[in-house]
Amino acid sequence: MKVERYAESDIPTEYGVVRLVVFRTEPEEAPPEEHSAVVFGAESALAGPEPVLARVHSECWTGEVLRSSKCDCRAQLDQAMRALSAAGRGVLVYLRQEGRGIGLGNKIRAYALQEQGADTVDANRMLGFADDARTYDIAAAILASLGVSSVRLMTNNPRKVDGLAAHGIVVAGRVPATTTPTEHNASYLEAKARRLGHKT
Repeated sequence: MKVERYAESDIPTEYGVVRLVVFRTEPEEAPPEEHSAVVFGAESALAGPEPVLARVHSECWTGEVLRSSKCDCRAQLDQAMRALSAAGRGVLVYLRQEGRGIGLGNKIRAYALQEQGADTVDANRMLGFADDARTYDIAAAILASLGVSSVRLMTNNPRKVDGLAAHGIVVAGRVPATTTPTEHNASYLEAKARRLGHKT
């Protein structure tokens, strides 16, 4: 997958000043998709053999904008941003892969099935989708564009580790992205661990 470095600017945030870099994909017969990287510290410090603290995070409009309690996505995003800020060196790759890659509309359809008793995996299957339709070739291309070759990856998802490694990014270590379950997301987190192999 090829990505184009399309736009960038420094942005002041509650986590400090970060460099936001927007990348566009270059599909042959479709409008380009936009994904981004949030860079902490000097970009030049990302290059080299020393593993970079990194998070590959998929968009969650319901959790991050509506502040839904059905998942732990917002909590993981906040946790990662704070860790990157404290480290002073690292990157968060933000992918437009809502609902484990099935899109917002289908994610809400899956939520409706969950209200009827299906878990997060069965809901996807009932709609005809894979358990997790996300891919990580774009994330790997973005990291490579930033000069990153090795990461300490903040994740509970072994598919992210395998996905980056398959596209040339060395995952030198995994940093757990542990959040406290709530009454609204405990069964969702349990299903991800039991059925999708997510770790803690």
